[in-house]
Amino acid sequence: MKEERLLQVLLAPQISEKATWVADKRNQVVFRVAADAAKPEIKAAVELLFKVEVESVQVLNVKGKVKRVRQMKGRRKGWKKAFVSLKAGQEINFVEGGNV
Repeated sequence: MKEERLLQVLLAPQISEKATWVADKRNQVVFRVAADAAKPEIKAAVELLFKVEVESVQVLNVKGKVKRVRQMKGRRKGWKKAFVSLKAGQEINFVEGGNV
């Protein structure tokens, strides 16, 4: 896989209560990924960017919410979420290197 493509696969870490719980209990990290990303691409991108070993990847398509403004109905854009399981002893720290 091309390194240029791998740099475009991961969009952002997904920070939520569920993501924090999964990180503590199951040694997983949650990312928002490109809609056309495949599991092998996500695995390679995480290993390239964060220098960790990935055990497995599970993906989830999140449907956009239906929203209303008066009589007009619209739908938010859907997106893809990836749960990345890290091997034992591996971790990704997003706070490290930030100004605190």
